[in-house]
Amino acid sequence: MTYENTIKYDKELHKNLKIHCEKCLGFCCVALYFSASEGFPTDKDAGKPCINLQPDFKCAVHKNLRQKGLKGCTAYDCFGAGQKVAQVTYGGQDWIKNTETSKQMFDVFLIMRQLHEMLWYLAEAFRMQYDETIQEKIRDMIDETVRLTNLDADSLIKLDLVVHRHNVNKLLLKTSELARGKARGGKKATLKHRKTIAGRLNFIGADLRKVNLIGEDLSGALLIAANLRDVDLSGTDLIGADLRDADISGANLTNSIFITQVQINAAKGNSNTRLPISLVRPAHWDK
Repeated sequence: MTYENTIKYDKELHKNLKIHCEKCLGFCCVALYFSASEGFPTDKDAGKPCINLQPDFKCAVHKNLRQKGLKGCTAYDCFGAGQKVAQVTYGGQDWIKNTETSKQMFDVFLIMRQLHEMLWYLAEAFRMQYDETIQEKIRDMIDETVRLTNLDADSLIKLDLVVHRHNVNKLLLKTSELARGKARGGKKATLKHRKTIAGRLNFIGADLRKVNLIGEDLSGALLIAANLRDVDLSGTDLIGADLRDADISGANLTNSIFITQVQINAAKGNSNTRLPISLVRPAHWDK
């Protein structure tokens, strides 16, 4: 595949993984469990509509979410799964009017979100992978994952994603290893012996401004409220890292590996924070 075709393919993939709330039916406001410990004022049971969800599926307090203590809402991203379920899987059916299928619709949304999240990571891997053999395998995996997203509701419910996720993760790991090695320029990683919590690197509240994190593996790391101001995170694997309230003001994430909009939304940044081309600057950063 030529460079131009690779860019075109990548842009089309990311376009389909962007959220379009106006085409959704408020699935994230109903299907999900909300916890007061995750940026919400109170707990909410899965399958129970948020009190701010209106009959037209719009949020009554959308413009004031953070002021209302709903910081978790501004961080959430479904990777485009909401509109896919609403408009494709169910053809625009209204779960309020079709109560007999509402439970299934919510379950399908949760499955679709997992598939779309995998597609996001695969799209990122495809964009950064320079090994043509691995890139072709990634493209095949993307095609297979897209095929799964187009299954009917009953088939989606029956899906066992464990094996598929395992195969996806193998390709992501290969891509991460190559990209991190290139970013380090042959130098060894330095974070292998850091303290962990449940197997995850623990940097909660840590000042990392003087730590060289280029090409490091911070996958799954606990970076809650960490100070990453002006830090260069080029080639740093951030898949699954918890960046809630981490200060990334002025940080360079242009070539970070597997960083998502969810993580960016949950962090604190400013106009000097450099983001990958696939992500957008959160509006609340300027407030």
